[in-house]
Amino acid sequence: MANPLIAIVGRPNVGKSTFFNKVAGRKISITEDRPGVTRDRLYADGEWRGKSFTIVDTGGIEMRSEDTMWREIKKQAEVAIETAQVILFFVDGREGLTTSDYDVADMLRRSKKPVILVVNKIDEYSEDKIFEFYSLGLGEPYPVSSEHSTGIGDVLDEAVSWFEKGALTEDDSLKIAVVGKPNAGKSSLVNKLLGFERSIVTNIAGTTRDAIDTKFAYNGKNYTIIDTAGIRKKSKVEDDVEYYSVMRAFDAVRRADVCLLVVDSTEGLTEQDTKIIGYVHEQGKPSLIVMNKWDLIEKDTNTINKFEDKLKEDLKFMDYFKSVYISAKTGQRTEKIMTLIDEVYAHSVLRIATGVFNDLISDTVRRNEPPSYNGRRLKVYYSSQVSVAPPTFVLKVNSADLMHFSYERFLENVIRKNFDFSGTPIKILVRENGEQ
Repeated sequence: MANPLIAIVGRPNVGKSTFFNKVAGRKISITEDRPGVTRDRLYADGEWRGKSFTIVDTGGIEMRSEDTMWREIKKQAEVAIETAQVILFFVDGREGLTTSDYDVADMLRRSKKPVILVVNKIDEYSEDKIFEFYSLGLGEPYPVSSEHSTGIGDVLDEAVSWFEKGALTEDDSLKIAVVGKPNAGKSSLVNKLLGFERSIVTNIAGTTRDAIDTKFAYNGKNYTIIDTAGIRKKSKVEDDVEYYSVMRAFDAVRRADVCLLVVDSTEGLTEQDTKIIGYVHEQGKPSLIVMNKWDLIEKDTNTINKFEDKLKEDLKFMDYFKSVYISAKTGQRTEKIMTLIDEVYAHSVLRIATGVFNDLISDTVRRNEPPSYNGRRLKVYYSSQVSVAPPTFVLKVNSADLMHFSYERFLENVIRKNFDFSGTPIKILVRENGEQ
């Protein structure tokens, strides 16, 4: 299941990005001592006290500004707040409270989300320095110095405690994001799977503006289907509403367990379809390519094979794909989709016993030795699966530099030949012996 999301918000120049970079463990956000540097949301996965999460950095919020840039940044932050489970509200302990802090606090109260008040830039703790922040009405302030890495652990303790307290509603449903270009038939497919008219369906592109979650049960299992706005090329995104609908669609992919990639068969796989599918692949999500409007295709006995060959050509970067040819309008083959969703998800959480996997890799390397470079040859000492969703494998080697891309690809093909990981990406991490 998707990690809980922790959003970092606050007015400009309170040190949000410095905190984000410390938690992420690497410099991702640009940190400068001036407002407005971070405009877009940035994500990083983290873990604290055995609890995994995703943390998102947002641009500074100026609630009262009419400037176009500040309006855009505010909307970006609002999307992060909307999709977060816990919010870290940053204020500046050196500068003290401002009108903007009160404005942001009011907005966060309306979100009804758990909010942790973080008073940053406190190099030396003094009760006098944080006392005034109680007036925000958001509970106990947490003094930190992101720059000097003090107090960060206390904030993360409190953040993950919300996961443990059960303040976040446990959702055991399998989350299915339905994504694709506008007018590919996503809402029609959602309605067919749900069995009732839930989304407005027209033949005008762009009817579905936001990602809409609907829970349902099928064969005794719980699911949440997320119907998203069509994802266009950036040059085609003409207004703010559509721009943020696209952002929510990408958020839907991030929190999904399985993605349905809906393609208009009458157009074939376009460049934009490939980019959307590539994003899902990069996020490590299992997926099903749904070739819709199949009823409109003139067919002969070889038509599906021709389409499959074209998909294999266009999707060489993810040759593990699974596809299904349907008509959401007539219901043709839509009954197969739920079974295939369960199948690709099961593949994404499949675990291989360490002994079995280690033997497979050892035997493969012995039979097919990697090429040598400058008289040195790659040696694989040990291998095991370390996580799922996506299945991730670690190979302990003598030198990571000796692992050529082509040989790594060969090993991936061997893994896929021996275990059914169709429909899901897998990751191979190469670590030098002794490296974690």
